[in-house]
Amino acid sequence: MSTPHLQGNKGDYAPVVLMPGDPLRAKFIAETYLENPKCVNEIRGMLGYTGTYQGIPVSVQGSGMGIPSIGIYSYELYHFFDVKSIIRIGTAGGIAPEVKLRDVILAQASCTNSNFAAQYHLPGIYAPIASFRLLRTASEIAEKLNIPVKTGNFFCSDMFYDDADSLEQWAKMHVLGIEMESAALYMNAARAGKEALCICTVSDCPLRHEFTSSEERQSGFTDMMKLALETAIVL
Repeated sequence: MSTPHLQGNKGDYAPVVLMPGDPLRAKFIAETYLENPKCVNEIRGMLGYTGTYQGIPVSVQGSGMGIPSIGIYSYELYHFFDVKSIIRIGTAGGIAPEVKLRDVILAQASCTNSNFAAQYHLPGIYAPIASFRLLRTASEIAEKLNIPVKTGNFFCSDMFYDDADSLEQWAKMHVLGIEMESAALYMNAARAGKEALCICTVSDCPLRHEFTSSEERQSGFTDMMKLALETAIVL
């Protein structure tokens, strides 16, 4: 059955979905790496594709930007399309001193200033974490592919433009990077009894005023893409 945001039926998505924020990155991945890719979603321009990689079905679906957007798409994939695992392949801002432009980071956990967890009525503060199985698999594959990765904590923010200018405070807690989707994805996965992992490439280091181009963010971070694809086919 289709949903308000995803067209198609069960079976149109593979059990493992790669989820970039940018739908044009989804298109690039499908056309570059998947065999016989089929466009399975065009609603709101949030492109999704299913094909095979080394003979194994894999899907890639754009999520849009921010917690509300990935919250919708990941929820519908988990609950209505029988997706088992989602690997976010996105960009992040590097904030720890040792993090450099184009570094690949595995997000072990996700701090957040979002109120997303309030819906669960928990008697405390929930700590969103990655699936250990996905995290371990990606780490081992990165080593085999000779792709250097850093593993650690993310800060998932509801704001892109932060009037409080809080990044230095998060850096003091040795948070590696900032992005806007990981916490919701990890919470949706936990609530659904599914798996999730965020693999991000550092597209900018805002505390040092270092940035990459929009073109590179769309199609240039291929180490992250290859790592996600190789992880997807062994799950």
